[in-house]
Amino acid sequence: MGVDHVFLALERELAVFLRRARASSGEMSREVHPDLESAAYGLLIRLADAGSQRATDLAGFFGVGKATISRQLHALERLGLVAREPDPADGRAVLVRITDEGRARFDRVRTARRARYARRLASWDRAEVAELARLLHRLNAEQEQEGEPGEQGEQEGEREREGEGLPGEDGRGRCR
Repeated sequence: MGVDHVFLALERELAVFLRRARASSGEMSREVHPDLESAAYGLLIRLADAGSQRATDLAGFFGVGKATISRQLHALERLGLVAREPDPADGRAVLVRITDEGRARFDRVRTARRARYARRLASWDRAEVAELARLLHRLNAEQEQEGEPGEQGEQEGEREREGEGLPGEDGRGRCR
């Protein structure tokens, strides 16, 4: 069976894209706070976009263990980027929310990143940008249907892909 050069080219380009996304995630996390781990940046994104959540729900969303989420939430809490509060629906549970300081820092970085995307794609026709977004959405949706790790719950909230890393022991990211 021969190599399909179309799929080989796709694999190569996706690998470059993901490698750059992981590097970008590290840069953006440091822009939010110099001591923020790039892996915890994905948690900040989720809390900013989806609102307060239980740690167990965050672990399920990212497909990681409770210990990993707990460690990263403690780091975010120490930096003043998230806070814990009682769950009004269940007095035994605790919700994690992004703080005002965390929101302000995150929004500043997100706005700057979006401006960089706009500059990088300024020479593209808007229809090309829309087509790229449509195709990436399709790829992500098909991966969700196949049950790819870390894709649970992605259909809710914003569908933007930010290129940030996700929580995980190895710090691997996906485009979000």
